[in-house]
Amino acid sequence: MIIATVGYVADQLTKAWAASSLDPMRPKNLIGSVLRLHLTRNAGAAFSIATNATWVLTIIASAVIIATIVVARRLHSRPWACALGLLIGGALGNLTDRFFRAPGGGRGHVVDFLELPHWPIFNVADMCVVTAACLIALLALLGIGLDGTRQSLVSRGADGPDDE
Repeated sequence: MIIATVGYVADQLTKAWAASSLDPMRPKNLIGSVLRLHLTRNAGAAFSIATNATWVLTIIASAVIIATIVVARRLHSRPWACALGLLIGGALGNLTDRFFRAPGGGRGHVVDFLELPHWPIFNVADMCVVTAACLIALLALLGIGLDGTRQSLVSRGADGPDDE
């Protein structure tokens, strides 16, 4: 839960700073034109998907957090703990915006402020969720279970070169 807490706190602190310090009409270059600070509020999900169904995103995020906490109780793997901690911290960070930012009540808009060229504007919570997804995919590809044991490709049902 330490990783979830660090991710959540970092997200909330950076959003508070961005909301109070940045002008949405005047983006600032942070690292040339590669990384800009550009304040925006997003009613939808990534790529502004589902902007008219913010409440659905709130329900999904709540379900993800609850399911992840339930699964996390069975963990005996540090890599899985890191991945799920990042997922919880990121999902909770954006969920907090949904509940407590205007217009509120599960329909609040998420504060985004980090901009890369040709990419949607995002925040620290989004970075946590994407990193978690990458780690989860890697752990699954490597066959590392929630209990920390590693399954071979054969035991997972993958066809080897002699299994035709």
